[in-house]
Amino acid sequence: MVSIPRVVIAAPASGHGKTTVATGLLAAFARRGMTVAPFKVGPDYIDPGYHALAAGRPGRNLDPVMVGEETVGPLFAHGAAGAGIAIVEGVMGLYDGRTGAGEQGSTAQVAELLQAPVILVVDAAAQGRSVAALVHGFRSFGTVRLAGVILNRVGSDRHEQILRDACEEVGTPVLGAMRRADAVAAPSRHLGLVPAAERRTEALASVDALASLVASSIDLDAVAAVARSAPPLDVTPWSPVAEEPAQGAPVVALAGGPAFSFAYAETAELLAGAGATVVTVDPLHDTALPEGTRALVVGGGFPEVYASELSANDHLRTAVREFASAGGLISAECAGLLWLCRTLDGAPMCGVLDAEAAMTPSLTLGYRDAVALSDSPLAPAGYRVTGHEFHRTVVHPRSGVLLSPAGGAAWAWRGADPEGFAGPAVHASYLHLHWAGHPQMAARLVGACS
Repeated sequence: MVSIPRVVIAAPASGHGKTTVATGLLAAFARRGMTVAPFKVGPDYIDPGYHALAAGRPGRNLDPVMVGEETVGPLFAHGAAGAGIAIVEGVMGLYDGRTGAGEQGSTAQVAELLQAPVILVVDAAAQGRSVAALVHGFRSFGTVRLAGVILNRVGSDRHEQILRDACEEVGTPVLGAMRRADAVAAPSRHLGLVPAAERRTEALASVDALASLVASSIDLDAVAAVARSAPPLDVTPWSPVAEEPAQGAPVVALAGGPAFSFAYAETAELLAGAGATVVTVDPLHDTALPEGTRALVVGGGFPEVYASELSANDHLRTAVREFASAGGLISAECAGLLWLCRTLDGAPMCGVLDAEAAMTPSLTLGYRDAVALSDSPLAPAGYRVTGHEFHRTVVHPRSGVLLSPAGGAAWAWRGADPEGFAGPAVHASYLHLHWAGHPQMAARLVGACS
């Protein structure tokens, strides 16, 4: 049994201020001296970066589509170990999940799996008494326990009183009311907020401002009481340690830094748990792979934003190309795929893949049920996964032959051509995977190093 106070921060739809409130609560409780554990529902990489700054510990994702609903509780228990309170930020609207799959992947599903109370954040900028109908509807629909409301973008004291009176009519407590504050805004671009890793100084200042705003606008004691009302959770914490870790502690280089900031915390933990010595490499600044590297793992991020800087790092690009030519193991997804191509928007990249990458105005987004078409360092042919695509780039060809060694396409899924590149030593694809749902991938990769 796991007894950790916890609360889910949800909203009627995207744009109501979930990230503002969740990050502010994390920072405000941390400022009080509490140990706080941050979580995000769904496949988002950017919000957990801000959560981590606020909490001082890794932001983690809870995605029942990617890891399976049976793994959500154990992952939560693992990530919340030692915390005095856990804050779980939802995704989209409270009941919005995977398209065509009901509540699957929704904030409501995760709240139910965690037996956690929900606080609804409502953008009340253009609402008065009608907020009561909205809140009543969300409280009546579904089976989650709506424990209270936080009003966002309130215009004045008079406006706040109207909203509070309306919520009182339907018996829903208002736990806070926040005015609009430009000091806590984060800049956006083509895939959402700019990651905290790219603007750390400014992001820290925003998080600090959020802590002050939330502490002055939200009843933290009431929120903590709601979190304590969650019952004990009957789960065993998830563990990243493999049953038979590889011997010899092979070095696995894990790409990081501003250009490759999309990574689940569990990836490094699983690699270490499989027996690897995990060393971070920053493709923007490091000129060589770590000494003794046996495998290279490159996650997602924004290489298109840093194409010129990545291209200018001739030494590392050459080292990666030579590493691949010598049979070094590489796993790359999305941004990593682009970096391994010959070029990205015309700028020379590593040249491991016989492909060209470029930005496109079209957004590719959604979960994919995929099957592996070729044996690779991650999985055997025929292995099935559910992953997520999220990019505004295109690779020509979409799949094909590795420059060295020869290979085939990585994945196939319904309604699309085969995608990605896979061979005995390289796996590169647009598909984001959460390895906590497939821990054998880390074990397979590290085992192949030996």
